[in-house]
Amino acid sequence: MSEPAVVTASELAGRSGVAAASARRWWILGVVGLAQLMVVLDATIVNIALPSAQHDLGFSNADRQWVVTAYSLAFGGLLLLGGRLSDLVGRRRMLIIGLVGFAAASALGGAATSFAVLVIGRGAQGAFGAMLAPAALSTLTVTFSDPAERGKAFGVYGAIAGGGGAVGLLLGGFLTEYLSWRWCLYVNVIIAVVAVAGAVRLLPSYPRNPDVQIDWPGTVLEVTGLVAVVYGLAEADTKGWGAPTTVVLLVAGVVLLAAFVLVEQRVQHPLLPLRIVLNRFRGGAYLAIGLSAIGVFGIFLFLTYYLQLTLAYSPVKSGLAFLPMIAAIIAASTTSSGVLMPRVGPRPLIPVGLLIAAAGLAILAAQLGLRTSYPVWILPSLILVGAGLGVVFGCALNTATYGAGAADAGVAAALVNTNQQVGGSIGTALLNTLAASALTSYVLAHGHSPLDLAQAAVHSYVVGFWVSAAILVGAAVVCALVLPSGTLTLNARPSAPPAARPREEMSARDSRAV
Repeated sequence: MSEPAVVTASELAGRSGVAAASARRWWILGVVGLAQLMVVLDATIVNIALPSAQHDLGFSNADRQWVVTAYSLAFGGLLLLGGRLSDLVGRRRMLIIGLVGFAAASALGGAATSFAVLVIGRGAQGAFGAMLAPAALSTLTVTFSDPAERGKAFGVYGAIAGGGGAVGLLLGGFLTEYLSWRWCLYVNVIIAVVAVAGAVRLLPSYPRNPDVQIDWPGTVLEVTGLVAVVYGLAEADTKGWGAPTTVVLLVAGVVLLAAFVLVEQRVQHPLLPLRIVLNRFRGGAYLAIGLSAIGVFGIFLFLTYYLQLTLAYSPVKSGLAFLPMIAAIIAASTTSSGVLMPRVGPRPLIPVGLLIAAAGLAILAAQLGLRTSYPVWILPSLILVGAGLGVVFGCALNTATYGAGAADAGVAAALVNTNQQVGGSIGTALLNTLAASALTSYVLAHGHSPLDLAQAAVHSYVVGFWVSAAILVGAAVVCALVLPSGTLTLNARPSAPPAARPREEMSARDSRAV
């Protein structure tokens, strides 16, 4: 009679252990989500705080761009290095270093008594963010290997990545209006304390990976190339595409990045193993992330301007206006990545998501006027854009890191953030330039009366929305051509060392995935 009882107790213990491990994974998702939220919030929350910070610290409009540029240069330039360091010294260690450093830099910027200190704090935020973001995403990649659980986890992560910018607008509005612009930076300290406590408690410690080494020649080329491109795009936004500085920086950046690719083909331990991007699943996902970042920039920038300057919404009310889009992103991201993609794969979903978001932008462009109704036209458009972006982010983030292997998880995750950063910088420069040109042309054609100026501003937003919609449609076509058919079913173990898997077959249905 005792043997069945022993077996039953053993089975119960095994089930309890499995349940505990599963619960632990979802708590890790919470830590990773907080880390990603810190990075994404900073893309918009500081923009809300800028006017108040400029008034307090007394810096000029020309200097104001450096509060944004200092962050983007450090973040964009150091991402791949941060990803490789995560593979080298361990995701847990880099995640904690990134969280603590980002919090300290945020505290420095929030306490700034001069413009120089604020810019230094923002640059340090970018540098530690470049360590934090790849470590967070690669932690998620290696934590969730089961396709069903992975889909749900990346659905949640995609919702944070897609909706965090809108959350930043809302939170930034509340903090600036009711506390101080400084709390737009201090809030990162609160988030980091919770995330660090969770990381220390939940994340396992991994030894140094002997198969990973830093490719210093490639690192120098990649960092200088990306810094030149991001800086060149920032200059294009303020000085124009034909300015000598813009042209020199962009040309130099392209040349340096081309040299980087050539170096990576020849070194034994490349910073960016080309097998990561040459896989059609991952390559298509990176394209989707980068191209959608270009097109989506318009929804945050131009609609925020429209709500506040044309409809006279307060910062808080403007942030609340984006809440339905956040809800749509969350619902679509979790549903598409967790339910639909395991069944049909990313190829049909990502292009459809891009087209849905483009439809939302097209409705805004067609209906926007001086007194456009929020519930009648703007709200449905935001829901469409949110639903489309949720599908794109949930599926693309899952696909971009799938099957990269433990030794490449950090750099594969870094490429996600690099594409977002470069895409956002291109969107900033391109759409701002086109909108400014449209505004000038309208004023020259119609006059300078207050009504004409107001209509010119709306016309510039309309142009921005149409261009954004066109970019998303083009992205849908490109992704449909690049992404292969099939689901993300590995034929090889994802944790196999790089040397053991020169070719990765990510789809059992399509051997042309690579």
